[in-house]
Amino acid sequence: MSVIQKIRDKYAIVIIVLICVAIVSFLLQDVFFGKNSMFRQSTSVGKVNGVDLDYREYVQRIENAQNQARQQMQGASLDEQTQQYIREQAWDQFLREHIMQEQYEELGIEVTQAEVADQITGKNPHPLVLQNFTNPQTGKFDPTILDRVRENARQDQSGQLSQQLLAFDQMIAEYQKNLKYITLVHQGIYYPKWLAQMQIADNAQTANIGYVQVPYASISDSTIKVTDDELNKYIQDNKARFEVPESRKVEYISFDAIPSATDSTATLTELNKLKAELDSTPDIAGFMKLNSELGYYDGYVSRTAVQFPLKDSVIDLPVGKTFGPYRDNNLMVYARMMDRKTLPDTVKFRQILIAMHQGMTDSAAKRRADSLEAVVRGGGDIAALAREFSDDPAGKQNGGEYTLTPNGYFANELQLVKDFAFSGSNGQLKVVKMPIGYAVVKITEQKNFGPAIKVAYLAKRVDASSTTTSEALGHANDFASRNGDQKTFEKTVQEKGFNKRIADNIRPMDFVLPGLGSAREMVNWAYKANKGDVSPVFTMEDKFVVAVLTGVRNAGTAPLDEVRPQVEAEVKKTKKAEQIMEKLKEPATLEAAASATNQPVLTAEGIGFASPFIPSIGFEPRVTGAAFNKGWGTAKVSAPIQGNGGVFVVKVNAYVPAAQPATDYAQQRAAYEQNLKQLTDNQLFEVLKKKSKIKDNRASFFVSN
Repeated sequence: MSVIQKIRDKYAIVIIVLICVAIVSFLLQDVFFGKNSMFRQSTSVGKVNGVDLDYREYVQRIENAQNQARQQMQGASLDEQTQQYIREQAWDQFLREHIMQEQYEELGIEVTQAEVADQITGKNPHPLVLQNFTNPQTGKFDPTILDRVRENARQDQSGQLSQQLLAFDQMIAEYQKNLKYITLVHQGIYYPKWLAQMQIADNAQTANIGYVQVPYASISDSTIKVTDDELNKYIQDNKARFEVPESRKVEYISFDAIPSATDSTATLTELNKLKAELDSTPDIAGFMKLNSELGYYDGYVSRTAVQFPLKDSVIDLPVGKTFGPYRDNNLMVYARMMDRKTLPDTVKFRQILIAMHQGMTDSAAKRRADSLEAVVRGGGDIAALAREFSDDPAGKQNGGEYTLTPNGYFANELQLVKDFAFSGSNGQLKVVKMPIGYAVVKITEQKNFGPAIKVAYLAKRVDASSTTTSEALGHANDFASRNGDQKTFEKTVQEKGFNKRIADNIRPMDFVLPGLGSAREMVNWAYKANKGDVSPVFTMEDKFVVAVLTGVRNAGTAPLDEVRPQVEAEVKKTKKAEQIMEKLKEPATLEAAASATNQPVLTAEGIGFASPFIPSIGFEPRVTGAAFNKGWGTAKVSAPIQGNGGVFVVKVNAYVPAAQPATDYAQQRAAYEQNLKQLTDNQLFEVLKKKSKIKDNRASFFVSN
């Protein structure tokens, strides 16, 4: 007990302090490491009116759109431009959903589950329902197909089909919300009768005028002096015309890793060794797969469709002979003639696809295909059989009919069907075995027979060797180390005669720059650097780049340096107008105006109030307005008018009644309101987007390509 008492007496304060520290640490843990901690990495890729947009959801949207694009492009890879378009479309849709949801909540717009159900199973199903649940044989909506899908969803233990149906319901709900919103907006569009009557009166006559035009070009630009203060004032007075997005401008030097003569010789030596094997190998497809940069197409191509350098030297080669080596861009190639024959350039055929899947073994698929072949040979309609039995979705709709050319796309899994269609004879029927199952194929038409060839291309890429690449990198590193500021950069470029290039209007989310290709790393640097900074060396495919940041433009009003020519032209035009108007003063007649400015009196006829474009004059809305100014009429000469192409003095010689077709107010109103509704539909979201507070943080999440 004495020991315990000593501990209590001696260490009580220490123990109390430790307990307090533990409690405080527990309380602060959420501040520093919890969901909303100050040190937790943000996943906010942006904000809309204060609401965070999650990076992970944005990336998922991009991936979904990319997968859809690949399906539409039949599996082809997506280039950088396409991916850039997809990223921007996904972002725009992300913004749209949040902006519109805010509008729905503000207006109390909702869509109940009963409304969604009515759009799916009601008397007038939604267009999406009609599109996705149509009977391919009748071309009409079939509710039994929807019932089968729902039953399959209930039996699907993975839950994926249920999730797809839920997403489908949500899509219809969002469509209905948007429809309600647009309907509310449309109800605010109205064309009053008094406006119709006023427009009819305005268009009831045309004006024939006499005028004097003093072109701005009559005064030399060199005689007009402008100051920066005047130019900046013009920009501030016309801010809407000079709104610009955030961007950067860089100037750069490229050190290309171009293959040397030694590199080309090394590639040729390797290619010649392989050529000896090419002449003797029995497995040409396997050999090409292992050794050639160009894939081997074990099929025939029409002579007229062959497109490559020196094709005339290849297409007439005897079978078994080789031509080359020749250059094809950065490839060195030998072409070997494998075979030639006469083939049609177009074939039509019908097929019934029997695919192997769970419950349909290879032997079962073969038996079904054989039985269908027997039915067709007995006089059965292969088109009708394809609609009923084919596992090819397209075949169910078109009776399994295809039209192909030798180079036309056909799914790789069905390549053997395509080969039979071209090599078989017209009317021939056959069961074709494929990796995915069997196809009953009947050739229905072959036409335009001509020579076709099968060629194997043994190709090797001529790449820069490590030595060549190291030399280019060394030059780039040396340049970057010796030119650490913009002034030295510019001086060295001039002294050495380097080819300096410019990349302008670089946006935060650019991934590709003209002339450079994939350059995401350089874009990120441009937005972190200060104006005048020189970059480190960037590696871009076959080149090394050193850049200097020469322009930083923030979102808002463009600075004078970027729009000086445009602003100077407008300000000078205004000053010229002032000089001309001072010379004209208040002319009593057109002849007085002509005499004061040494310009002729001209005429224009048939000027309409609704048209700002005047024949022989151009786009001059102020002149049109002056022609119908009641204060001047036909008695007075107008005051000098500052137009687009010069200063004008106008006098109306006569008003001429204009023949107008009889108008029905109801029809006129319907047409006017319909046009305005279409205009609203096209521009409404952009207006809402402009009024929203949007913060785009995407650039910080996408560091590289």
